[in-house]
Amino acid sequence: MSASAIAATIAERDWCVQPAYLPAGRLERLRHTLVQGWEQGRFHQAGVGRGAAHTVRHDIRGDHVLWLEECEAPAVRQFVVEDIERLRLALNAAGYFGLHDFEGHFAVYPPGTGYARHFDRFRDNDARVVSLVLYLNDNWHADDGGELRLYPRATAPEPVSVLPVGGTLAVFLSADVPHEVLPARRERFSLTGWFRRRI
Repeated sequence: MSASAIAATIAERDWCVQPAYLPAGRLERLRHTLVQGWEQGRFHQAGVGRGAAHTVRHDIRGDHVLWLEECEAPAVRQFVVEDIERLRLALNAAGYFGLHDFEGHFAVYPPGTGYARHFDRFRDNDARVVSLVLYLNDNWHADDGGELRLYPRATAPEPVSVLPVGGTLAVFLSADVPHEVLPARRERFSLTGWFRRRI
């Protein structure tokens, strides 16, 4: 599915899931960058809220993150400059979202951790408009767990479960699609981010 097709789907129904979004070689280079940062101890425990309200809550989310702006790897630059920018322009053309920039991070969920149901937009800040998750897992199987569960209330009668198979891309509206991450039996890798508008 092209960037324009993904954008048209988002404009129509608020969410889109695309398997095999990146070629295997590029996906492997992104995974290598994540694993290298994880092994070097560059990730930190993620929290909830922002500013003075930011706090680490293991009962809500268990992932560790490394922001893309801290990565100099060519694979990351290529993904942001080419794929992210192509999708940003397509989304603006399809839905007049007014997307201005992108923020993102690598995420690692240790075995047994997840993220409780939530929205991706802060209560006091509506800059985030479209959320994106690209899975970087190798040889993921259904019994490994770790599904992303979307609750697109207006456009799907049942929750949508997305198995985090490497190369799968999930895109959805940040303020309109609540979602959760179910615990997995092994480490779960992804690149997660948000297209933002000026506020």
